[in-house]
Amino acid sequence: MRPCAILAVTAFLLTCLAAVPARAGAWQRAKGAGFAMVSAQVSWPQDLSNGNGLAPTEDYQTFYLEYGLRPRLTLGLDLGRSVSGGDKTVVFFQVPLRDRDTGPKVALQMGLGRIDSDDVVRPGLSVGWGRERGWLSIDMLAEMHAGTGRHDLKLDVTWGRNLAQDRKLIVQMQSGLRHGDPAFARIVPSYVVPLGRRLKAEIGGSYGLAGDSSMGLKFGLWTEF
Repeated sequence: MRPCAILAVTAFLLTCLAAVPARAGAWQRAKGAGFAMVSAQVSWPQDLSNGNGLAPTEDYQTFYLEYGLRPRLTLGLDLGRSVSGGDKTVVFFQVPLRDRDTGPKVALQMGLGRIDSDDVVRPGLSVGWGRERGWLSIDMLAEMHAGTGRHDLKLDVTWGRNLAQDRKLIVQMQSGLRHGDPAFARIVPSYVVPLGRRLKAEIGGSYGLAGDSSMGLKFGLWTEF
């Protein structure tokens, strides 16, 4: 199946599950409330017969922060790896476009920063559906490079399920289109367990489905304050 077809089918199927609970990027942080996450990820080629053994061929770390400045304004910081694979530092703000108790939540995001020493503008749009038992979200963004003029696109579809004892099961379809490269898609399942009242650990993996021949593991820590 062609990469673009995979992205379209995935988005369609998960949108059909909108009755399944949802929480994610479309939700605003309350004034004075925050969320922070750090993660480490390592990856290998899916074909391990290339002679590199079990040593990871890639590893990187990320840091993500959201803070509610006002009831309708969330400020954030995103450090780590961009759609193109370069190092990124992006500061962003997010405002709600639709914030009703029923139906989808919709939020607009605008970010400014640097990727691989190039100034970037990063607009984004998030749509989310929430229920008592879980959430569904669709997050889209574009990384627009001022110096090179390149545009990289990203689309993530996330389904999450709240389990007993504050545990969570998350399945994310990550996809994107890098300038000059074919579209890619990978599946990223993970499991979240509480380590305390405010701290949670996320353990998961990733596997490339199209335009990505890697597989990987990730470990992250979340906190809300």
